[in-house]
Amino acid sequence: MRTKYPVIVVGAGFAGVETATRLSRRGVRVLLIDRNSYHQFQPLLYQVATAQLGVSDVARPLRSITRKRRWVTVLHADVTAIDAKARTVTTADGDTFTARVLVVASGAEPNFFNTPGAEENAYPLYSVKDAINFGARMVELLEDAHREPQSGDLHAVIVGGGPTGVETAGALAETFKYVVPEYFSPDLAARCHVHLVDMVPNLLSAFAEPNQKYAEKRLREVDVDLRLGVGVTEVSPVGVTLADETTIPSGLVVWAGGLKAGPIIQASGLPQGRGGRVDVGMDLSVPGFPGVYVLGDSANMIDAHGTALPQLGSVAKQSGIWAAQNIVADLKGQPRQPFRYLDKGFMAMVGRGAAVAELGRRRFRMQGFPAFIAWLAVHVALLSGWWQKVRAILTWVQDYLSNERSQVFIGTDRR
Repeated sequence: MRTKYPVIVVGAGFAGVETATRLSRRGVRVLLIDRNSYHQFQPLLYQVATAQLGVSDVARPLRSITRKRRWVTVLHADVTAIDAKARTVTTADGDTFTARVLVVASGAEPNFFNTPGAEENAYPLYSVKDAINFGARMVELLEDAHREPQSGDLHAVIVGGGPTGVETAGALAETFKYVVPEYFSPDLAARCHVHLVDMVPNLLSAFAEPNQKYAEKRLREVDVDLRLGVGVTEVSPVGVTLADETTIPSGLVVWAGGLKAGPIIQASGLPQGRGGRVDVGMDLSVPGFPGVYVLGDSANMIDAHGTALPQLGSVAKQSGIWAAQNIVADLKGQPRQPFRYLDKGFMAMVGRGAAVAELGRRRFRMQGFPAFIAWLAVHVALLSGWWQKVRAILTWVQDYLSNERSQVFIGTDRR
């Protein structure tokens, strides 16, 4: 079957959803395709993995998002091929769709940098399924260690000292330190250890030094073992080997070492740049490919000053809004406008009541509880759906005031 649409959007992340819904408001017919039937809020997946939030808090059905957008058609399908020149998309069912304008916002995938054993034995945190599998494995190891005290200590290793790695290390360390004694025993909590490894000598390399030092101090306060300035050379089912030839025994390894474009981009015929992503023009279209836009984690975008923009939810969301405006201009035969990114800065949670933030283009720095409140406010604003926002707020209040965990892990370990 071959069907034509004015606009096809591949990927229902921040960029894809914003593009589709904004176009619908302007009366443009859109086909939105994603392998999942839901939109997932990736910045909070580590909290799903550690049972701080439930799946329904970070995942919202696409048909719920678009049910009042009558110009958007949602297709739950796996895209197997994109022909950027012809602006066609083929799904695993063998169906082919053709667009006047094609938007590729298919996201990225973990970059294991060819580290032996990493893809097979480490857990990324880039999807709801990743978070569920990680949580199931963590509970399995806790149960085993509780049942067999003679089995030794439980070691968790986080690879990567960026925001995802820091946030995961802090959440996991607090789970071991405060939650495990409540649900298992203080003895088991004393046998649980968190290690954070990164080949660069500082945490949160994009942040200013005072915030780096604060994050390091805070993680040490919750007993995170920091191994900085040393890379990982191998991940096995029973541990991690570092470049200095030391090993950390572990059956729970989190990979937060970076992202790269997925295979759908590699086979699309689009020109690839840093991280395998597509270098786009200032208007977010792809030079040499008329009618093709690439957004979000699939693209290398730059601001008006030529500075590369980071892979952040706020960048992806704004790119979707801007692309929709330019697509409407395309359909009307009007000129496009260069993308003007409103730099809101960046932030990272380090634990309950503790975060670091650098806000705005001038990078106003915050630490501790004020940054924690700012982090909460920004993430609530980015969550999709009022019920998701309300549930997240209520759960965070409960987590902050107690050591309760009301969420459960459903699923099986992928190994």
